[in-house]
Amino acid sequence: MKFGKRIKSQIEESLPEWRDKYLSYKDLKKLVKDISADNPSPRAEAEFVQLLNLEIDKFNTFFLEQEEEFVIRQKELQERIKRAMEAYGPEGAHLSEAEFAAEIASIRKDIVNFHGEMVLLLNYSSINYTGLAKILKKYDKRTGCLLRLPFIEQVLKQPFFTTELISKLVKDCESMMEAVFPATAGPAEKKEREALIMAEQSIFRNTVAALMTMQELRKGSSTYGHFSLPPLELPDSESDWLQSFKPASPIPIQ
Repeated sequence: MKFGKRIKSQIEESLPEWRDKYLSYKDLKKLVKDISADNPSPRAEAEFVQLLNLEIDKFNTFFLEQEEEFVIRQKELQERIKRAMEAYGPEGAHLSEAEFAAEIASIRKDIVNFHGEMVLLLNYSSINYTGLAKILKKYDKRTGCLLRLPFIEQVLKQPFFTTELISKLVKDCESMMEAVFPATAGPAEKKEREALIMAEQSIFRNTVAALMTMQELRKGSSTYGHFSLPPLELPDSESDWLQSFKPASPIPIQ
């Protein structure tokens, strides 16, 4: 699958309010095609770089806003779990068993959604970075210039590419999921977990699509060479879960 079709598909599978935040790959590709291959002008390069910088500003603004919101939501979920446990504890139960079960069910639902949205943000970083590397490669090939290397070196320092905090939040969220979905849960609780995830169709579907895209973009055999993203490392349980949704013959990104 051509990258233009891949990013278009990813945008369509993303959350509606995120769709205008992705790389304007089609516009950049058209601009590259309009540049004279025999005699590229300084003005054309300046216009191309200006549009790229505007795109990066867009990524950074959106990514930082989401990151800040996720930090707040993480703390709120942790507080909700703590309050629920204390309210149902032996020292002063304020919740009946039914009320406690209802609150935990609500927390579980919110954690599943929260985890899915953070995975989508990690994918947002991956696919926009890859799009920049691809369009710069096209520009260099078209013009004979060597813009890609210095530009990507700057991209690697940008907030939208710096995903350590989000990755940590994902791991913390997975710990919360274990707290409300214990690993030692019986068949009934495991079935409830699966039903809950499946019930959250929009986030669930988008998260699976995001994980599959990230795995494709981060394959060790990727042709992007020096500009490749590292292979995606997933916990064994999550990797096995994802494999069950992958088509038998994944289509390579060209």
